[in-house]
Amino acid sequence: MNHQHQDERTRIREAMDRPLGGQATASNGSLTVVALAAESGVHRMALQKRHADLKNAFYERVRNETQHVPESERQLRATVAKLRKTILNQKDEIEELRELVTRLTLASAVLTQPVGASTEAEPVLDNVTPFRPRAGRTEPAGFPDPAG
Repeated sequence: MNHQHQDERTRIREAMDRPLGGQATASNGSLTVVALAAESGVHRMALQKRHADLKNAFYERVRNETQHVPESERQLRATVAKLRKTILNQKDEIEELRELVTRLTLASAVLTQPVGASTEAEPVLDNVTPFRPRAGRTEPAGFPDPAG
């Protein structure tokens, strides 16, 4: 490490204490990387790229010492929670649709079976109520009588 790099790291370490103690001198005192960069006199991109370990250490101290969660983390956590809820809802909906497809397929098989056709093996109809015409009717209610 060269001397300038070491000097930057020293200034960053010293600058971490000031905003956390409420004694910021060169920044607005917010607990962000931008304020830390201003407080230490190190360019923000240098802090984020060359000194990422110190940036992470600063955020860790912010979390531990102030119980402060950065706004970006709060937004991400809210988004993740919302997406998890959406996924659960979609899984439930997919399961309902699969069940509906199965019931409709079975109902279709029953309805399209020729009248009076005998089969050796009756289809298994779980949770399906086959169509039973009312006495004297051969078509479902609401359909016109072809004889009539």
